[in-house]
Amino acid sequence: MSALFEPYVLRELTIPNRVWMPPMCQYSAAPEGAEAGVPHDWHFAHYAARATGGTGLIIVEATAVSPEGRISPYDLGIWNDAQVEAFRRITGFLSAQGTVPALQLAHAGRKAATERPWKGGAPIAPGALAWQPLAPSPLPFDEGHPVPAELTVAEIREIVGQFADAARRALDAGFEVVEIHGAHGYLLNEFLSPHSNHRTDAYGGSYENRTRFALDVVDAVREVWPESKPLFFRISATDWLEADGWSADDTVRFAARLHEHGVDLLDVSTGGNASGVRIPVEPGYQVPFAARVKNETSLPVAAVGLITEIEQAEKILTNGEADAVLLGRELLRNPSFARLAARELGGDVHVPDQYHRSV
Repeated sequence: MSALFEPYVLRELTIPNRVWMPPMCQYSAAPEGAEAGVPHDWHFAHYAARATGGTGLIIVEATAVSPEGRISPYDLGIWNDAQVEAFRRITGFLSAQGTVPALQLAHAGRKAATERPWKGGAPIAPGALAWQPLAPSPLPFDEGHPVPAELTVAEIREIVGQFADAARRALDAGFEVVEIHGAHGYLLNEFLSPHSNHRTDAYGGSYENRTRFALDVVDAVREVWPESKPLFFRISATDWLEADGWSADDTVRFAARLHEHGVDLLDVSTGGNASGVRIPVEPGYQVPFAARVKNETSLPVAAVGLITEIEQAEKILTNGEADAVLLGRELLRNPSFARLAARELGGDVHVPDQYHRSV
């Protein structure tokens, strides 16, 4: 059997194949009013296309646990019941196609309140759609970015509760997996890295203190998320800094702790927390970071990062570098990647009756 099309079991959930879709923001929700953060027809069509293409698991884009946790005013959210109701349409369709629906729970931290990428991605000028970002320390992400407000301990605890509330809503919305976003320079990543966390209290300084907030969030989510359902954590395995940043060694160490706290799989990405760094982008450039975690801990991993070819994806799994592959850009270009890969590798994948002529 092709490794890509071998089912994968986590807790009591069986994922039909190892071709997964990572969270990729669409920046397409209404920015304000009653429809703020609510998924609509664009989101439904976007995710439905990848499900009918045979994708085994789809992680819906970074979805904010609070309005101020959005990367942009156009992000999805899961802080109210209207959002939950709209998500049910998506999860119901994905499940009907045999695709496992997952949701990434996120807080943007100091990288919040920015414009959409195709509008330049810069911080939004003060006005109706802008708000002050929050962070572990009052350090702006880059020149031209606002100084974020340093979170108090009480505010940190409030955000932990927001993640737990969001997980409850995700369950109500029909998701089978939740992923905590701890990567790409957003709030949890900011606490983990000494580059962005200059606190001197129980949430800063030592490695143990810097990881405290993330583990508090994991514990709070795991407490409300059913024991039968998996919990993922997305991490930036390195800041790509030579010193004073989060490193691959830190990631391996932290992966073991995450596993102890009930995380079932580590979604391994890199970067995003430090501006102006050089990242050696090439096909599969992040896979070695996932492989280290897999080889040095007992926590399962998914690899991501310019995985675009069928043979490349299969080889990552057969080499034992990861337990699943997450295809981002390629699934944007080709929603039916899984079906094409199954035809080439002799794998078995769900094909809707209406698409039987494509087999």
